[in-house]
Amino acid sequence: MKRLYNILPHFIQNLLISLYNILAYKKRYGGNYSKYFKGINQNYTLSKFELEKIQQQRFSLTIEEAMKHSSFYQKQYSKIENPNDIKNITQLPILSKEMLRQNIEQIKTIDKRKGILSKTGGTTGKAIEVIFTLDNIQERYAFLDNFRSQYGYVLGKRTAWFSGKALLSKTDTKKKRFWKTDYWFKVRYYSTFHIKTPYLKYYLENLIQFKPEYIIGFPSSILEIAKYGIQNGYHFPPDTIKAIFPTAETITEEIRNCLEVFFKTVVYNQYASSEGAPFIFECSKNNLHLEMQSGVYEVLDQNNNPTKSGKLIVTSFTTKGTPLIRYDIGDDIELSDNICTCGNNNPIVKTILGRTDDYVYSKENGKINLGNISNTLKETKGIIQFQVIQNYPESILIKLIIDSRLYNSSIEKIFVQNWRDRVGNEIHIELEYVSEIPNEISGKYRMVKNNIKHLIDV
Repeated sequence: MKRLYNILPHFIQNLLISLYNILAYKKRYGGNYSKYFKGINQNYTLSKFELEKIQQQRFSLTIEEAMKHSSFYQKQYSKIENPNDIKNITQLPILSKEMLRQNIEQIKTIDKRKGILSKTGGTTGKAIEVIFTLDNIQERYAFLDNFRSQYGYVLGKRTAWFSGKALLSKTDTKKKRFWKTDYWFKVRYYSTFHIKTPYLKYYLENLIQFKPEYIIGFPSSILEIAKYGIQNGYHFPPDTIKAIFPTAETITEEIRNCLEVFFKTVVYNQYASSEGAPFIFECSKNNLHLEMQSGVYEVLDQNNNPTKSGKLIVTSFTTKGTPLIRYDIGDDIELSDNICTCGNNNPIVKTILGRTDDYVYSKENGKINLGNISNTLKETKGIIQFQVIQNYPESILIKLIIDSRLYNSSIEKIFVQNWRDRVGNEIHIELEYVSEIPNEISGKYRMVKNNIKHLIDV
C-alpha cells in the first residue's frame, strides 16, 4: 500500500489522506463523543470536592471492570480488601512498562480486532502496544477538543500539524514540498523528518501562504522554523494564528517565548500519552491542571512515598481495553500549592519534568526529535528497549534489548528502515544487542544520549 501511495500524484495523495480522515473522524466523533464533550464542558467549574467525588466513582468502576475482564488484575487484586476504594490505592501494586509489555495478553480486556490499536515507542524507548475501545477514543477526543475549544479551535479550522507521519515521496523532497493536505478538514500535515536549514525556508513560506489558524505538533520542529524566521528577518503575519498546541515534548520558557514572539500568538500546553494517560491541560492563566475526571495522578519518590516532585504514577479512566492502573509512565512532575483564578479547580502542576527535548542530529535531515525517535518502534515486535547514542555527527549507535522469541532479521530490517526514514541514508547506523541498558546516575533512563550538541550550530 505504501509503495502504491508513493507513486501516486500529489493531488491524489492529498485526496487519499482526506478520505482516510473522513473515515477515522466518523468513528472518533460518533457514538458518545457529543455526550462526553457536553459533560466535560458542563463540569469545567466544579468544586474540588465535586471533582473528587467524580474521581472516586470512576476509580471504583475502573477497578471493578478491570477485575471482571482482565485475568492479570483479577490475580493482582484478589487478596486486597476493597481494591476499588480510592483510599486503598497505595495497596495496589505499581505497573511498570515492562510488566505491561510482558503481560499484555492477560491485561487487555478486548481482542485487537474489536478495538483500536495504538503502537508506540514512548519516550522511554520501550515497545508498548495498547488497545482502546471505540468509546475510549471518543471520550479522549472529547477531552482534547474541549481543551482546545476554549481557544476557539473546532475540527475544520485551518490547522498546520507537525507530527511523525511519513507522508512524503521522493518527488516531494525533490520539489521542496514538505507537506500534504487534508482538503476536507483543512489540515496541512508538515513532515517532521525534513526539518533542517536548507528546507526551513520552504516550510516557513508555505506556512505564511497557508495561513493556519492553529498549529499542533512537536514543539522542537515548530521551534526550528520560528528560529529560522527570526534569524532571516521574516515577519509572520499578525492575527493569523490563534493558538499553538504542542504535543509529545516538554515546553521550556525558551521554546514558549520564541514561538509566541515569532508567530504572534499564545502557546497552550497539554500532557497525555499514546498509552492513554490521564490529561493535564494549560488554562488561560497559563497554569497546568490535572484533569481529575480523566484519571488519578500520584507523585512518588524513589521509595514510592508521596512527594511534591517525583515520578508520575497514573490510573486512567479512558483505557478500558488495556487498563492502566497505578502505571509508572516514566515521567516526572512537580506539584504546586497555588490556587488558580481561571475557574478550573483541578490541582495545579508546577512543572512537567519528564519529557526531554533531546534529539539525534543528521547532516542530511537535521534534528530528529524525541517524538520521531520513539516512533521508530512502530510496526516492530520483540524490541523490549533501546537507547541511541550519538558521539559523532556521521554515526549513531543504537543499543537494543530484544525478545528473541519475537525479534528476527525481518523486524531488524523494518527498525533500521524506520531510522533511515528519519536520519537519511548518509549517516552510519550501528546496532548493538545488549542484555541491559543502565540508568543514569540520577536513576533516570535516557532514550537518547546526544554527545555532540556542542558541535551543532543551534
